[in-house]
Amino acid sequence: MTEPAYHIPALLNETIEGLNIKPNGIYVDVTFGGGGHSREILSRLGEKGKLLGFDQDEEAIKNKIDDPRFVFVRSNFRYLKNFLRYHNIEKVDGILADLGVSSHHFDEAERGFSFRFDGSLDMRMNTKSALTAAVLLNTYSEEKLADVFYLYGELRNSRKIAKTIVEARAKSPFDRIFPFIEVLKPYFGRESEKKDMARVFQALRIEVNKEMDVLKSLLEQSLEVLNPEGRLVILTYHSLEDRLVKNFIRSGNFEGKIEKDFFGNVLSPLKAVNTRVIIADDVEIARNPRARSAKLRIATLL
Repeated sequence: MTEPAYHIPALLNETIEGLNIKPNGIYVDVTFGGGGHSREILSRLGEKGKLLGFDQDEEAIKNKIDDPRFVFVRSNFRYLKNFLRYHNIEKVDGILADLGVSSHHFDEAERGFSFRFDGSLDMRMNTKSALTAAVLLNTYSEEKLADVFYLYGELRNSRKIAKTIVEARAKSPFDRIFPFIEVLKPYFGRESEKKDMARVFQALRIEVNKEMDVLKSLLEQSLEVLNPEGRLVILTYHSLEDRLVKNFIRSGNFEGKIEKDFFGNVLSPLKAVNTRVIIADDVEIARNPRARSAKLRIATLL
């Protein structure tokens, strides 16, 4: 029996084309995962080309590529600049980020990313991190929990959800997924239950892994480490990520505040390569359902 793929990259061809790969260039795949994007990048590099692959998940090490042009960095990509300096690299020609969670992780019950299984309330990308979803649910104040669900899950009833969680944990601390889901079921209608539960889990995962802070750090560092005309290629999977990336490419800041020079030209260090976000077609979605929510944005450093 064939094992399922660790992760099927969404919009693979469009993503690699967006990098505009130079045979002897230096590139960074900050979300190595199963190595799908990295292998494709290496296939287009010459002998003097170089690729660094970042991943904080210890399971990704198993997918490490045996190629002299490839360097695996087991770290969160928020430390991009530090590790480039460690490897004596000042500038790179392209940065690729495929955000979100690998399909492999959604299928592993004990990683806690999916509400389909009764696994541990974990959700850590880096399994050595102290903060798990269980720790968060059992220790955050009611107000802080409400903020997490509102900001990262966009749930309008976040305050009621937070209040119920605090009351329930006083009787029995949260540890497993299914008991946690049972506590929240009264707040979600049968028709919207899966969608709303996905928002709850998204909010917890983002907070556990500080995903928005990490993304902001990556975007800011990209301005410092990219060569002129270097490419920034980012795949997002929810509106919070996409809005952040869109604003930063458009204006150079996270609020999307446009500044212009005397002649009316927009003052932004980046220029969008694709004026419209790239999404998957029906053929790809049929082959890879995860691609349905993928949005690809490509920019070049001016």
